[in-house]
Amino acid sequence: MKTKVIIVGAAGRMGKRFISLAAETGEFDIIGAVEMPGHPDLGKDAGLNAASGRLGVMITDAFQPVHADVAVDFSSPDAIAKTVDFCVKSGISLVSGTTGLSVEQKEKLKKASKTIPILYATNMSVGMNVLFALAGKAASMLGEDYDIEIIEQHHRFKKDAPSGSALTIAENICTETGRDFPDCLIHGRAGKDALRKKGEIGMHAIRAGDITGIHSVIFSCLGESFTFNHTAHSRDTLIRGALRAAKWLVSQKPALYSMADALGLK
Repeated sequence: MKTKVIIVGAAGRMGKRFISLAAETGEFDIIGAVEMPGHPDLGKDAGLNAASGRLGVMITDAFQPVHADVAVDFSSPDAIAKTVDFCVKSGISLVSGTTGLSVEQKEKLKKASKTIPILYATNMSVGMNVLFALAGKAASMLGEDYDIEIIEQHHRFKKDAPSGSALTIAENICTETGRDFPDCLIHGRAGKDALRKKGEIGMHAIRAGDITGIHSVIFSCLGESFTFNHTAHSRDTLIRGALRAAKWLVSQKPALYSMADALGLK
């Protein structure tokens, strides 16, 4: 049986690729496509807009009363509240990959997860989520003698910095090592008195060209260094992870899940 899905942010880069790859698998039935009011693609067929063939589903600026299994949200922080409210009211699962959420918006997700299953992830790439797990475990194993620096690179159009994925790496390291997150983060260094302090985690954001996403975690002490590195070749790796998450989530009980849950990394 196909999984019935609503795409939020359906005319964006991620939303269009989700539509294309979901249709390609033959395992999903896209029954809703939502975009922000005033978007130039409103009223277009979601499939044709994503260059994947006609779906007979128009892009709208409001949720329609349809029976879906899950909503997948790749929109913006400003839109997440409406998505959550709709999913709670309709009793459907929610997969959200929207980055840059505030503390209040994350708390709204947590509260809603008492009613519906929600999977929230800053990065849905399978490989990236393995990196999330490994970075925390490595920091714990190495101990306090190893300095930690996180470098993330993205395209020139990315609005938030540092990336949600870089922050997730740092948060996992802090959880495993007892550091205070985000107080231990140092965002770049400048000046004549920028000497590294014990226990801090350096965080550096690069914005250039059309870089899809590169994340590096450097562990270094006096005598050796090693680096975990993940490179996304295209956004498709994120979408394939989201497809996997959506299929998994619809059979789960109400709770707030992560990709680590979906992938069995915990």
